[in-house]
Amino acid sequence: NLRSGTWTSPQLLLPPESGTWMMTGNGVMHNGTTILDEYGHNLDRLKAGDTVGVVRKDDGSLHFFVNGVAQGPAAWNVPPSVYAVVDLYGQAAQATIMDDMADLPPLPDDTSEGNNQLSPSSPCSVVSASDLRFHHLHGSNAVITNSGRTALRQNCRSEFNDAIVISNRCLRDGELFEIVIQKMVDRWSGSIEAGVTAIRPEDLEFPNTMTDIDYDTWMLSGTAIMQDGNTMRNNYGCDLDSLTTGSRIGMMRTAAGDLHYYINGLDQGVACSGLPPGKEVYAVIDLYGQCVQVSITSSSGPLDNSLSTSNITEKSFPIHSPVAGVAHRLHNKHGKNVVLQKDGCQALRVGSYSHGIVFSTKELKTDELFEVKIDEVDEQWSGSLHVGLTTLQPPDLPCPFSGLSPSLLELRTKVTWLVTGSEVRRNGVLQKQNYGCSLDRLGVGNRVGVKRCSDDSMHILIDGEDMGPAATAVAKNVYAVLDLYGRVTAVSIVSSTVLEEPDGAKAPSLSSDSSSEGEEEPMSVREGEEGEQCENEPSLVPTPVTFLENHGKNIQLSNRNLTASRVSSYNQGLLVTAQPLPRQQLFQFQVDRLNPMWTSSLSLGVIGNCPERLNFPATACCLKRSSWLLQRDSVFHNALKICENYGPNLDTCPEGTVLGLLVDANSCLHLYVNGMDQGVAAQDIPSPCFPILDLYGQCEQVTIVTNDVPAVGAEGSDSRCQGDMEKADMVDGIKESVCWTPPPEVNPMKTCEYQAMCSRFKDLLTLPDGYFNEDAKFNLCYCESCHKLRGDEAYYKRGEPPRDYALPFGWCRFALRINPRCDVANAFKKWHIAYHGTSVSSLRRTLDHGQLISGSTSIFSVTPTKAEVQNGYSEPEENSAPEREAPKVKLSPTMRYSGLDVFAPKVQFRDPRSHRYQQAQVAFQVCVRPGSYKAGPQSLGLSEPLDPRFSNAEIEWITKEAGGTLLYGLLVRVE
Repeated sequence: NLRSGTWTSPQLLLPPESGTWMMTGNGVMHNGTTILDEYGHNLDRLKAGDTVGVVRKDDGSLHFFVNGVAQGPAAWNVPPSVYAVVDLYGQAAQATIMDDMADLPPLPDDTSEGNNQLSPSSPCSVVSASDLRFHHLHGSNAVITNSGRTALRQNCRSEFNDAIVISNRCLRDGELFEIVIQKMVDRWSGSIEAGVTAIRPEDLEFPNTMTDIDYDTWMLSGTAIMQDGNTMRNNYGCDLDSLTTGSRIGMMRTAAGDLHYYINGLDQGVACSGLPPGKEVYAVIDLYGQCVQVSITSSSGPLDNSLSTSNITEKSFPIHSPVAGVAHRLHNKHGKNVVLQKDGCQALRVGSYSHGIVFSTKELKTDELFEVKIDEVDEQWSGSLHVGLTTLQPPDLPCPFSGLSPSLLELRTKVTWLVTGSEVRRNGVLQKQNYGCSLDRLGVGNRVGVKRCSDDSMHILIDGEDMGPAATAVAKNVYAVLDLYGRVTAVSIVSSTVLEEPDGAKAPSLSSDSSSEGEEEPMSVREGEEGEQCENEPSLVPTPVTFLENHGKNIQLSNRNLTASRVSSYNQGLLVTAQPLPRQQLFQFQVDRLNPMWTSSLSLGVIGNCPERLNFPATACCLKRSSWLLQRDSVFHNALKICENYGPNLDTCPEGTVLGLLVDANSCLHLYVNGMDQGVAAQDIPSPCFPILDLYGQCEQVTIVTNDVPAVGAEGSDSRCQGDMEKADMVDGIKESVCWTPPPEVNPMKTCEYQAMCSRFKDLLTLPDGYFNEDAKFNLCYCESCHKLRGDEAYYKRGEPPRDYALPFGWCRFALRINPRCDVANAFKKWHIAYHGTSVSSLRRTLDHGQLISGSTSIFSVTPTKAEVQNGYSEPEENSAPEREAPKVKLSPTMRYSGLDVFAPKVQFRDPRSHRYQQAQVAFQVCVRPGSYKAGPQSLGLSEPLDPRFSNAEIEWITKEAGGTLLYGLLVRVE
């Protein structure tokens, strides 16, 4: 459609690269390069009669108008001598210059203190409560806007550095400077860098990156703490390169000269010490690599107990509608200043600032969420809502307006756990500080919830986000309690109580692991259920589904509209189904072809709009109305990220993967990967809705298989898979993992490239096949995608008595053949699981003996011995010295210890397939007999904990007993 912008010199008839800024679609381009992906109204959606305008301001910023509405700054540093240019492209056939240009509304003044408008693509307005701003001096590619509160890197897809920004004044001792990341791009490696400098902005000659400064500067880059360009410390408590949009970074210098960093409100500890006390330091942000735009948050300022607050907006998290059931109510026993309305669903405080305590009508069940929304606030008061759980029984109170304390902090007749501000208190006594988001910062529209979990902990939820355990050892019979205190004068309930379903009416889990822990689901249909179908199960007779003829311009349909191919470029690959997706019907398609020349891959989801006349954008992430999208391992609603770390990373799905979408009876969207339910991705999906796919990047062809692949849970499906090995491991009654059920025609060994590469390395070792289990399905990959596909937990228990061990994430296991003379069933059931790192040169010798042995060739072995015997253990000689110990074999319940280089040294090899050089390590997974080993401290002199589940004081197991270990699997890791 129409394109609009400016050009430097039409007389010279120069090409567009000479100096052109154009708005096209909803993006902005400079000299043919996109500088803003999501800007303003989409020009492709204009109709006849719509108006478009362009203005260059005196400060060099470029602004566009659509129908008289300013779309915000689109570009900066535009030279004064520019000409307006219009491209009548595509559907736009005629345009007329308007005579009423004077009627355009005035542009917003970027320097006005009252203007909180952010630059394009900013997710929300961030208003700082302090006078901290970005300085007007900055790197050449940086732009300061939003009254000095927002900084961005222009030309972010062609420039990755020269975007250093600095605070407008020095930081006071104990003052937090915090920013929120608002935009990132995937084009570069590396990301934001943050720190402080003692160099005044006026004296700073801004370098390409701040780590080039060699004096008076302290920076955090990735996980490295750097002083004056030199690395002082690695593996600091956070990794800036792993942060995503919406993450908050803060820095603070204490009066003692210590530098602290805060990530999302959490103190990461002392980064470095020795900053000159009393010397002025300025906060520095380097908008480097992937990080494009940041804004100063309202948490910046003096550090107090509300430091961990976040800028919560109504769009921060998806607003979940109440689950099916009866809406919660408030008890008619309450504080004297409370009035209940709307049948007990709303509470108002009508006087003073206190006496606003209210209770739930009933005790909360385990994991039942009681949630309210703030309706009104009165800014004349300080303080805010208090929320928690209490053992006080409201029915026991004598009457509605007596017997209650003025505030929840003073309610101590029974045990009460509550959160006030960011403090957790029990009967008024402080238990924890800096918990979650401060309740004092909440406003109208924010939601607050409380629940008691199955582990007897109390959790608080803010706008749907769980703040984690606030208190532990909470009694079972508790009521939800709130105090409409200070600013908050009215709340209304937005949660429901879950209805108890009669036995047999509950919908079974769509996951293959539908049985309870410790129980195997029978293979045959249970008696009395044959021929019947639960109304909540996916339909076993799916409605035929095809792709719609309306699709992205690079899509070509074939095979009766069942197959879609992207025939050009890497985008413009959107397509939807011609039929809406019925509730409880699983829509599935197979990834047919990938092109490794591109990065990233497909996205999928549902839309609530009729797709017949949908004007498809270049990518699915530009859909901003009634769309729910699964991309990589995140979930997006209307282009806003609402969930991270959901399911496997779709960018790693190999050819042959079958993906599916299902909307259940509760309007919840589920993703299926090779038949396995990944859980609820989003809620409140409208009806009707249409599946949508984006064949982006590597993904070039898909085919619908819904019409000929049996539905999940269909009778007769007995395919086995990688996960069967772990089900076979369930000898102690505890399942290790869930079967991920690949399609019957897909070989599990071919579904993971990492597993295939590990297998190629194993083949290079030329170990006899007789040492390994003949059935390849017992081999198990623990790469990130595979273990997420199975739904593995990080830790499990094994043996008598049960003992924890960690799954070897990042490794690939090849099952070993067990000696038939061993009591395998007894060993699997009663023995513990451990790991033994070793060298490649020791593998054959260990396998020949059939158990772990000592010897000089094994790095992860042993005290030197005089003589070596066949089983690898030596008896003390008759005249041996008393201090001479028997050989010791070292083990560990976690590969984070056993997999260290000192135990499992790396070797270099050339991959036969890619012909690239890689590094590999090997180790053994073993069963170890209880009582045959002693748990003790690590022997490497390490100070940092290696595994959160295991203390360094018991992470190393030592055994001297012959026959006390049983080789179980060979582990391989390739870097």
